[in-house]
Amino acid sequence: MSKFKCVIFDCDGVLVDSEPIGNQVMVDLANRLGASIDLEYAYQHFKGYALDGCVQKISELIGKEVPSDFKSTYRSLSYERFQKEIQPIDGVLEVVKRLDIPFCVASSGPESKIKLNLELTGLLPYFEKHIFSCYTIQKWKPDPAVFIWASETMGFQPHECLVVEDSLTGVKAAKSGGFAVAGYTAHDVKNELGSEIDYNLKSMQQLLTIV
Repeated sequence: MSKFKCVIFDCDGVLVDSEPIGNQVMVDLANRLGASIDLEYAYQHFKGYALDGCVQKISELIGKEVPSDFKSTYRSLSYERFQKEIQPIDGVLEVVKRLDIPFCVASSGPESKIKLNLELTGLLPYFEKHIFSCYTIQKWKPDPAVFIWASETMGFQPHECLVVEDSLTGVKAAKSGGFAVAGYTAHDVKNELGSEIDYNLKSMQQLLTIV
């Protein structure tokens, strides 16, 4: 019998390999405004955070408000690149096909972005009816609200669910909500998640041995 009754996946960096794409677009736009940052900075300060928080950080870097169309430009450019470049996280399609307990996705991104990226990577049929976006409830990680909403809707208590995350923000959100967390650490080069997670997934296939 499985130790858990439900798996709650984050989306970006866990189901779809969107972090390099989205963060590079953010870096490029920020640098046009004089931010002088690189992709490593973006991973450290933007990964796992809501777009508004990233925009605020850029405003602080450049010492003024970003242009009013910054967020819409970011969405447009990143969606354009997603359509050309995005891939599923290695092994995740096999994992969701083989999971024999309920699962869903809970993400800080808008539902339109989640659906687009899942569709582009062939994952949407597995999650279509079980997508939970922070934008729907207007509460973002590290608030655990999106995970609690997801677990309640799926019919489970937090302790019955395993959250799969790749960002420190997401891990802290899940832990504060009473969830066990498996950290996908294939790209955690600085070992930021190490002491915070319950399970270390160096490959997504390892998830099948946990649940």
